[in-house]
Amino acid sequence: MASTQIAFTYPGQGSQAPGMGSSWTDHPSWELVAEASDVAERDIANLLLSADAEELRQTRNAQLSTFVLSMVVLDAVERLGIEPTMHAGHSLGEYSALVASGAVSFADGVRLVTERGNAMQAAADANPGTMAAVLGLDDELVELACEKANHDAFVANFNAPGQVVIAGSEEGIAAAGDLAKSLGAKRVMPIKVGGAFHTPFMASAGERLGKALKDVEFRMPERPVVANVDAQFHSGEAEWPELLSAQLISPVQWRQSLHTMEESGASLLVELGPGSVLSGMAKRTVPSVANAAVSTPEGLDRLLEELAHSPKNDRSPDGEFLYASERLVVSPASGVFTPLPATQTGHQVGVGELIGHVGKIEVRTAFAGELHGMLAFPGERVASSQPIAWLRVQS
Repeated sequence: MASTQIAFTYPGQGSQAPGMGSSWTDHPSWELVAEASDVAERDIANLLLSADAEELRQTRNAQLSTFVLSMVVLDAVERLGIEPTMHAGHSLGEYSALVASGAVSFADGVRLVTERGNAMQAAADANPGTMAAVLGLDDELVELACEKANHDAFVANFNAPGQVVIAGSEEGIAAAGDLAKSLGAKRVMPIKVGGAFHTPFMASAGERLGKALKDVEFRMPERPVVANVDAQFHSGEAEWPELLSAQLISPVQWRQSLHTMEESGASLLVELGPGSVLSGMAKRTVPSVANAAVSTPEGLDRLLEELAHSPKNDRSPDGEFLYASERLVVSPASGVFTPLPATQTGHQVGVGELIGHVGKIEVRTAFAGELHGMLAFPGERVASSQPIAWLRVQS
């Protein structure tokens, strides 16, 4: 029987809702909200608990609140010992995917999302635009409608079969919408957003974000991430700054990304964050792939139930893996991992030797041997019982 290959997916702007964080305040993972607020210098708890729909609709608020809640949900899922084999995020969700994969630290993720939201807000204020969903029309015909419009109109998202989002000027979207209807579209639905995202209207935001990306350390992802701009897996850290800059002015190829994950063996898609928009897209696009959404603590139980009825996952959630000559040192708690400077590959360690800290809690090895490799990056947020280091034990 084949094992369950889990893909974690992360929603983008538009999935936010008033009070979306209220069910998480008593969960240990809620601590991330305070950490993110300190980094962003904003009251993110207020956004997650008290902000109304109009305040959350503002780009700078929608993006930061959605990202942070996705990280809270991710942390809660990781505490269960559930790990994916791949990641993908829709638009803003791509930043969640990169943090989840270890390519970007949590703090840098907060900084980037904050700057991205501010940059896109400024671009939209300077060059107003709008978006609309075209339903029931093939991709090629939607593209044709945009090309034939007499004003700025572009394809922004390929979401699912028969669901394409267009963006541009008010006049351009009105003209393209009429043309789409004449070509057979069932409906053209306006979307209440703050700008024409993923189009040339965001060029100034791309320039501003590019400067922020230069200050971020990108690392090789622990698990591959599917990029929005080409629907392909990328594992090299050097590729991501350019991909993220291009994403602002390029269509999100989400439908194609879902097929990429399906073709790579994903048998369960798990959406982490507010709402269940991506799950609905997945059901339409890859109906043979099971999917689940975790937006509240109750979703954690449903996810465990889903996994209980799935083939056994190769990545066991148990805290230790025992082999004839190898051992894993696991995290004693959840928090940010900081290794000791002397903790290097090839270093000989003794029983009980300190190799780092998770928050303020010491991480000590229960085994003696040679440190064969680190499984957690400096500054990475780890879950309790998550493997941190790999030892070759002494015989």
